[in-house]
Amino acid sequence: MRFVAALSTAGFVVLAVGLYTNVIPRHRTRRTSAPQVSLRQQWLIQAGLDLTPQQFVLASAAAGVLAFFLLFLITGVATVSIAPAVLLAFVPRIYFGRVRERRMTEVQRAWPDGLRDLVASISSGMSLQRAVEQLAVSGPAALRTAFARFSFLARTVGMVPALEVVKEELADPTSDRVIEVLILAHERGGMIVPEILRDLAAATTRDQWTLEEIQTQQLEQKINSRAVFVLPWLVLIAITLQEGPFREFYRSGAGVFVVVVGALLSGFGMWLVTRLVEDTPEIRVFGGSAREDVV
Repeated sequence: MRFVAALSTAGFVVLAVGLYTNVIPRHRTRRTSAPQVSLRQQWLIQAGLDLTPQQFVLASAAAGVLAFFLLFLITGVATVSIAPAVLLAFVPRIYFGRVRERRMTEVQRAWPDGLRDLVASISSGMSLQRAVEQLAVSGPAALRTAFARFSFLARTVGMVPALEVVKEELADPTSDRVIEVLILAHERGGMIVPEILRDLAAATTRDQWTLEEIQTQQLEQKINSRAVFVLPWLVLIAITLQEGPFREFYRSGAGVFVVVVGALLSGFGMWLVTRLVEDTPEIRVFGGSAREDVV
């Protein structure tokens, strides 16, 4: 009976993680634009992960199944172990979501200083290609990492293809706009390039101020909403750690009913709060990754 419960739990965790991450088999139509990378794969690239969406879901589901068995060994109550295991299966998604957000924020914040460095280099007599190569040496830390391979690529395949590679590796709307301007400046050239880069640095700085203000206002609400969903399940685990009336109750039919109803309400509340506080991602107008998968 426990084996059947374990298999059912594993299936539930896989489906739950798949629904949450939107990686489950479904029929969809392709967009008419030429696709290169799926939106899910783009998310993983932005988080710095070299995984496919399917591999990421399977790893998250495996973490949830392992958590279920560990919690079941501790509490001895399968129904009490399921909901926390599902929550723990979402931990990779939450963690790498934060990593992705931090990486993208660092790059976005680095661009105003990076653009000013480019203006200074060009004004001192450097070519645009040489100025961009200098970003990997003396630019902001986030851009040094992003442009580490640019010099080699520019000498191998040319400056424009090298910039395209950097753009797709960053997979960021702000970087898309900046790199498109750099490509245009390289193709057109002229004395107006420094002035264009100065204007772009000022516009990017204003965008960062607005973004930081929005994120600061949302931070407290996000922390409070997640704590509300996690704390009740921690309390439930704590009161069922030892044999006694609480553990016996949650083994009974009434206890199972309470846990199921609580899990459904918690799941709906978490879904609702996530949708309310979720930022609408900026569309990559100049990016190549804009398709939905067909599975």
